Amino acid sequence: SPAGMVLSVLVILLLSVLYEAVKMGKAVLLRRALLALPRSLSQETLTEPQEGDSDPAQGSPWLMAFPISFPRWFWFHVGQTLFHVVQVVLGYMVMLAVMSYNAWIFLGAIAGSTLGYFM
Repeated sequence: SPAGMVLSVLVILLLSVLYEAVKMGKAVLLRRALLALPRSLSQETLTEPQEGDSDPAQGSPWLMAFPISFPRWFWFHVGQTLFHVVQVVLGYMVMLAVMSYNAWIFLGAIAGSTLGYFM
């Protein structure tokens, strides 16, 4: 039906816009993660607690190998990983829709990518 086709094209358009938004969000998160990294990337600076942090695992080497509190850069990396998973899922969904070989769906995906990149 025509209404179903219009709805399908709009959904693909929105998925494409969301894909581009997630891609840009991932880039912004990467920039923040790079700014949160310590100046020196030695193993000691990555595992040492920050000044003022209490160390609950003091004296126990096994507990010190698995820190309770993770540094800021680690949480940025977790966020980037989640953004990447969402981006891959959205990309495959749009690809599957385009593989229906419907010209309107294809144009909806192209228009959504263009609109998402423009925004």
